[in-house]
Amino acid sequence: MRLTIALLQALPPQRCEQFAEGMAVVCGSWLGMRAKTVDENLTMAFPDSTPDERRQTTRAMWRHLFLMLAEIAHAPRKIHIVNWREWIAMPQIEACLSGVMQNRPVVMLSGHYGNFELGGYTLGVFGFPSHTIARTLDNPLLDRFVNDFRGRTGQHILPKNGSGEAAQQLLEAGGILALLGDQAAGHKACWVDFFGRPASTHKAVALFSLTYDAPMMVVATRRTGGMMEYEIELVGVADPLAKEFEQGSIPLMAEWYTRQLETMIRKAPDQYWWVHNRWKGTPPNRKAKRLEQAA
Repeated sequence: MRLTIALLQALPPQRCEQFAEGMAVVCGSWLGMRAKTVDENLTMAFPDSTPDERRQTTRAMWRHLFLMLAEIAHAPRKIHIVNWREWIAMPQIEACLSGVMQNRPVVMLSGHYGNFELGGYTLGVFGFPSHTIARTLDNPLLDRFVNDFRGRTGQHILPKNGSGEAAQQLLEAGGILALLGDQAAGHKACWVDFFGRPASTHKAVALFSLTYDAPMMVVATRRTGGMMEYEIELVGVADPLAKEFEQGSIPLMAEWYTRQLETMIRKAPDQYWWVHNRWKGTPPNRKAKRLEQAA
């Protein structure tokens, strides 16, 4: 892995884009990696799409994933506090920064969309350290290597298992907790509609915001051009202390941020990780009935 990263760092951006395009052809067309899962997911999310449209989206997704890997390799050498505007646009910079500059805890939410790793990295470049809950990789050396990248600008990792107390202490201290809100959470989770089909979500995501009156900021880091050309968009904010706040329960909050994620994905479907199965299992009868009534 270190050799692969070194080779990517040695390539200029144009060559990295050619590398990503070539790997997209190999994985998406020749080998058909995860082809059945990707096509099923796209069919569920976009039932009116044609097979040709889904094939184009699949190939563009693979190109995005490999280009994302190259961007992660190049980010520490290219993106700094003095030149970040050359690579990243932030039309809502005042709203984004004012949200994290309050003397309050913040839950920063995104999904497996765009280059979410670059988004967390950029937040650290601005001087706002954050903590992210992530699964520990099976290979301890690879886990340390990946976390070293994340930690270069102050993005700290909390292990997925057993990190509840650490997350609570962070929010009590007014820190920033960055989470991915599109991960399947099992049978006993909170079930919400995602692209018109029930999907399980982790209750803790909403619970962190509601328990500590922490504003939930849904953010997208979307590619707008070639390599390293991105826009950071503030998709939506739900503040438990706002007068117009209407998401006062875990199901309502989960439904709200899932709609925000769906909105961002529809803007650039090829930048979403359709390779992972978001719709695992089926909800219990009682929850299925609630979703049907809500629909």
